[in-house]
Amino acid sequence: MYKSFMYRPRAAAHYSFLCSRRIGLAFVASMALTLVACGGGGNESSPPPTSAVPPADPLVPATPVASYTVSGTVSGLLGTGLVLQNNAGEDLPIASNGVFSFATALVTGANYAVTVKSQSNILSRVCTVSNGSGTIANAAVTDVVVNCAAPAARFAYVANYNDNNVSAYTIDTTTGALSPMTGTPVPTGGQPGDITVEPTGRFAYVANRASNNVSAYTIDATTGALTPMTGTPAPTGLYPYSVTVDPTGRFAYVVNQKSHNVSAYTIDATTGALSPMTGMPVPTGHIPWSVTVDPTGRFAYVANSGSNNVSTYTIDATTGALSSMTGTPVPTGGEPTDITVDPTGRFAYVANRWSSNVSAYTIDATTGALSPMTGKPVPTETTPESITVDPTGRFAYVGNAHSDTVSAYTIDATTGALSPMNGLPVATGSSPYAVAVDPTGRFAYVANYGNNNVSAYSIDATTGALSQMTGTPVATRRGPYRLVLSR
Repeated sequence: MYKSFMYRPRAAAHYSFLCSRRIGLAFVASMALTLVACGGGGNESSPPPTSAVPPADPLVPATPVASYTVSGTVSGLLGTGLVLQNNAGEDLPIASNGVFSFATALVTGANYAVTVKSQSNILSRVCTVSNGSGTIANAAVTDVVVNCAAPAARFAYVANYNDNNVSAYTIDTTTGALSPMTGTPVPTGGQPGDITVEPTGRFAYVANRASNNVSAYTIDATTGALTPMTGTPAPTGLYPYSVTVDPTGRFAYVVNQKSHNVSAYTIDATTGALSPMTGMPVPTGHIPWSVTVDPTGRFAYVANSGSNNVSTYTIDATTGALSSMTGTPVPTGGEPTDITVDPTGRFAYVANRWSSNVSAYTIDATTGALSPMTGKPVPTETTPESITVDPTGRFAYVGNAHSDTVSAYTIDATTGALSPMNGLPVATGSSPYAVAVDPTGRFAYVANYGNNNVSAYSIDATTGALSQMTGTPVATRRGPYRLVLSR
């Protein structure tokens, strides 16, 4: 017979004591760990021991990478459509002069390259970039410069009223000297009273008073030579006397003295051919003598010599059609023969032949309306025939047909008021009917109707004073009446 009994293991404390003698007192507090360390027994159903997991290292934030913007300034901009581009990928439309900045910032060591992707719609000016490329060097780039200006003139053209042709010249861009082109003069219609050039310098147009039409020419980009277009001349009203092209190069306008109106044309962008606009011509005052368009291409102005006033118009940006402004016409002096607008589009000036003075106006930037400036018209010499403003907008010049001089004025940058220059007027040839200033503002040219030649002058960049060039005047054909410069 078996006798049953229960086995009881020795107290755990005894094992703990034995183990502690081997491995030290540091492990006494943990019985489970002690049993494992000693290899001792215990309840076999107890869970296996686990090793302690060391805590993870704390997250260290990444060091931020510095990045910098590319910016600069724009000056001389007119119109819309200018787009800058950085690194051939990021486009930045520019709406006005002032500071610009590309949105994408670049890290140190990255390259940048700012270029002009598309030019403004005002074709008479070309925008160029300086300081436009480099490498980011721990600082923002702020010195990129974009300047918009008319390129230097390379060619000059003179309408010879009594010889029915155009004389053509090359211009030395360093000295301003004129050299007759081979193959000129080029025939026109009867009594060419005015000549103008499309803003990009590809096409020229001549108003022929006696033949009631406009002759059109293509201009060789290298030599400046004129070639009559196929299908010209284009018909006008009666006695066309002045012609101009808007600064976008899409529209042309001609004033007709005897029919007292303005003919308007669209210009084919490829061929330069003229097509009469629907709904034209529009009425002017009596005997319109001169037409001009403001630098933005939004407004047109006509000097009416027979009614002593200026007709004012808005230009439809899409069609080029003219609409008379409210409050037009605006009074002038006696027998206004020429009108010009300064390069900023803020001021207009009218040469009054009979009253021998210049009327001055401010231009409303929104409506284009003319408001006479405070004070009386500014005196000129006898019989002012034409007026022009230099491209900086600081100086004005008037050709005085019966005193054989050019009057010169400084222009107040704020008010537009004219002040006669010291030491002027300057002598010209006989009957100076037209004055033109090159787009760089360094040279001036005068067509002397009575002497059949052109006088050339250098312009002092500080004072605006004229100094006649050596080797001038240069011969034209009979009756040089108007001249134009082209790039």
